[in-house]
Formats: sequence, structure tokens, C-alpha cells
Amino acid sequence: MKHVLAPVAAVLALSLASPLALAQKKYDAGASDTEIKVGHINPYSGPASAYGTIGKTIGAYFKKINDEGGINKRKINFLTQDDGYSPPKTVEMARKLVEQDQVLLIFQSLGTPPNSAIHKYMNAKKVPQLFVATGATKWNDPKNFPWTMGWQPNYQDEAHIYAQHILKTKPNAKIAVLYQNDDYGKDYLKGFKDGLGAKTSMIVKEVSYEVTDPTVDSQMVQLQASGADTFFNITTPKFAAQAIRKAFDSGWKPVHYLNNVSASIGSVLTPAGLDKSVGLISTQYLMDPTDQAFVNDPAVVTWTAFMKKYYPEGDLTDASNFYGWVVAQTMVQVLKQCGDNLTHENVMKQAASLKDYAPMGMLPGIKMNTSATDYAPIQSVRLIQFDGKQWKGFSEVMGK
Repeated sequence: MKHVLAPVAAVLALSLASPLALAQKKYDAGASDTEIKVGHINPYSGPASAYGTIGKTIGAYFKKINDEGGINKRKINFLTQDDGYSPPKTVEMARKLVEQDQVLLIFQSLGTPPNSAIHKYMNAKKVPQLFVATGATKWNDPKNFPWTMGWQPNYQDEAHIYAQHILKTKPNAKIAVLYQNDDYGKDYLKGFKDGLGAKTSMIVKEVSYEVTDPTVDSQMVQLQASGADTFFNITTPKFAAQAIRKAFDSGWKPVHYLNNVSASIGSVLTPAGLDKSVGLISTQYLMDPTDQAFVNDPAVVTWTAFMKKYYPEGDLTDASNFYGWVVAQTMVQVLKQCGDNLTHENVMKQAASLKDYAPMGMLPGIKMNTSATDYAPIQSVRLIQFDGKQWKGFSEVMGK
């Protein structure tokens, strides 16, 4: 009789156990009871090295999180690699992170060409390529690439807003365009032309450059010679600073639109010359810590304290450092939502389940929303103009 009762007692004890006690932890490679391995690829060297500070800010934020006990008692092991903004190197680094280091995910890999090079690989491996640091439209394709998700507003939407502003304020404009000759530059250009619609003939000259070019001076001479009075500057930081400086020094004074990815005062406008940057128009979806309107905002105060403690050598005027802080918060939020189910599948499920999420540092009125059919977290911006000291917002929040 004793032998019969033993299994019955075991079943009874099991049925009375709490659901939490019965919950099983689930892990894929890169996660355990104590650790979460997060991979990252950034151009710490090469033509886009100005963005390297983003990786440093993210690493500093994860250290802060670890100092506070980690995420659900797990420490983040942040493995960051330098690809020099070279797609073949990106492929090498992604393979190392996925196959050798066995990270749970790759987070914030930077640049459209580098991410394009690993796009199919990451999806074939079914490892999250999450919150990539590029606004290319193609990252929002959950049907064909369910393991890749963007973060920032997409380039085509941003360029569309510039085009609409030109049509409204300068309907007879003669437009010159400088763009990087790759997927990033072409994505912006397509959005701009789509925004102009039937008025694409307003573009009187478009010139491209290669990331291997030492300068864009010759391209700027061509654009000025076109007689254009409006200029759309689709460039990464190094070339953006060159273009701003060349336009001013040559006496060309078009209405100058600068893509958001190069709107940093610290890494672009200061090297170009703040006096030479007056009047630039761009977009914004994050607070600008140099804007007097935000200096006393709790988000900027918190970020400043974080920078001074965890990344004291970081430039407080470089928008990339603020960007890195906000996007790192988003990654932490997703990992928190994962709980004890740290599988590749659940990471993507939680990333696609953001509802009106607003990390510290977002502009008022802008929130993140994702779903299984919408992989574009941020879809709103406002127009800003540089006054010689800081960016000033001059439009309502536009977009979704």
C-alpha cells in the first residue's frame, strides 16, 4: 500500500506547487542563469569612426545595469567588434559572434551596407539582428526577414518630410543632392524623390561619393555650379562636416537640409564650424541635451550624470552619445520582458511587443510601438534648425 501512495503523494505535491515554481527556464546559446551575451558590431575605425562612440556609450550603460544587479539577476556580457564600416569585415565579425562566441543576439550593428552584408546570414541562423543602427526601409520586413528589426525612423520617411517642406516653403526651388553611393544614400534619395512626386524635375543636379573618397570637395564644386538654391546633404559625419564647410567657404548659401544621422553638434557641426552651420535644417526624435529647452529635463539630467560616472571621456555635445543611451534602454527593456525565457524566438517576440514604450530621452509625444507585422519602432520626427549654438524645433511632431 505504501508503494501505491508514494506516486499519488508526488502527483498531489506537484499539483499544489505554485505556477512560478513549475515555470521552466528556457535558454538558447548566449544565455544562462547568470549571463546574457549581447554581440555588437561598430566602426571604431575607418570612414565612419565618428559613430564608434555609440558602442562605447552602450557598453557604459550595460556596465551600469550590471552594477545595479543586471537583468533578472543576469549580467550582460557585451561583446563588441570593430568592422571599420567594411561589409566583408562585418560578415567576419558576425560569424565570430554567432558561431564562436555564441551570443544570444547581435544588437545595434551599425550602417546600411554592413547590416545588408549579414542580413541573410542572421536570418538563416535565426539569431536576432536587433535594433540595427541604420534607418534603411528594408529592416521593416518581418515576413521575409523575421530576425531583423530596425530602431530609428526610416530614411525614406525622413527624406519625404524634407521634400514636403521644400514644396511648401520654396515651390520653385532648384535642388542639388549629394549622396553616399550605397544602399543608405540611395534609400534617402528614393524617399526624397517620392516626396517630391511629380516635381522631381526640381532636382537640377545629383552627385554621389564613395566612402573611400578622401573628400567631397569636387562634388560640392559641381553642385554649386548647377545654380541650385537648395541642397539635400545625404552624408555620414566625416563627409557631412566637409560638405558644410565647403559650401560656406565657397560662398554657396543654399537652403541646406542635413540628414538626421549627421546632425550631431559634437561630431559634425563643430568640426565643420558652428558659424558655418547656421541655418541647417534636419529632423529630431530624441531630446537634444545641448538645447536649453531640455537641459533641466529629468532625462537629460539623468543622462549627464550617467555620462560623468560611466563614460567621463564622452562628449556631452555629441548626439551619438545620447542616442546610444536611449537605444540601450530599449534593449534592456526587451530583455526584461523576456523574463526567464531567453530564447532567440522570445527575444524577437518581445521586441515585436512594444506598446507605447517611451524610454528616457525621447521627444515628448513620440513613443515606440511594434507588432508581429510592424518592425519599425519609431515613426515620428520633428523638423529642427541650427541657430549657431543649438538645434531649435520649429514643427509639430510628424508621422505616426
